[in-house]
Amino acid sequence: MTHPVDMHVGKRIRHRRWLVGMTQQQLAERVGIKFQQIQKYETGANRVSASRLWDIADSLEVPVSFFFEGLEVEGSNVSPLHDAVPADLLGDKEALDLVRSYYAIPENQRRRLFELARVLSDVA
Repeated sequence: MTHPVDMHVGKRIRHRRWLVGMTQQQLAERVGIKFQQIQKYETGANRVSASRLWDIADSLEVPVSFFFEGLEVEGSNVSPLHDAVPADLLGDKEALDLVRSYYAIPENQRRRLFELARVLSDVA
């Protein structure tokens, strides 16, 4: 049975890889493994060792702690924002493409777009 932490770490690997526009093959080459192993990590089928997670974090230019962000601790309080965001948002390629495109927009235009989105969500 796949452990929930392994699945969470795998989703975070996939999320970051998509966000930076990297393929499984490219990540695998940087880490020195085969792309099939990246697939297994991303699905949670295989656990990622500490040293391998270190290499993946270095290749994706994030701290190791990035892969554990959002992991729910038993008995913790969940913020209202958590309920407003779909649980599988990090696994949604369309949402990640939207975020990547959003950050490609110049900052002054991006702020105006953000305000527009906020107004539209308030009236929806």
